[in-house]
Amino acid sequence: MTEIAFHVNVPDKLGYGCRLLRKAYLTGAKITVTGELETLAELDQLLWRFSAVEFLPHCAAEAAIGPLAATPILLSASPAASPHSDVLVNIGQTVPAEFERFARFIELVALEPGDVATGRGRWRHYAKRGYALTKHEYVQPGLAP
Repeated sequence: MTEIAFHVNVPDKLGYGCRLLRKAYLTGAKITVTGELETLAELDQLLWRFSAVEFLPHCAAEAAIGPLAATPILLSASPAASPHSDVLVNIGQTVPAEFERFARFIELVALEPGDVATGRGRWRHYAKRGYALTKHEYVQPGLAP
């Protein structure tokens, strides 16, 4: 069964997402990131300038078949078509289609009230279907929990 983890109270969803993607990439995982097209475009731009000394290889799911299979991080509004099945990261507002085919699934939930509300709805959706859910609360660096 898919492992589902919620990372909540994230102050900067895309910045946090970049750090999370770097961590997953360094483990050798093949990752698909899903969300709304505009948000994925913002993430794409941020990944290009995220670090001056590191490159996180990524491409849009609309890329040619060769680059898709060879690229460890795919950005896709519809993860159902992704050739990867290790990790799915949702930076969007809805339950992604076919999330259950991924070994690990990570939901990012920001601090904004609208994001919190849709995140809670997704949590209830997965819980009703019997998934064991893990919650990771963001703690600002330097502050004790």
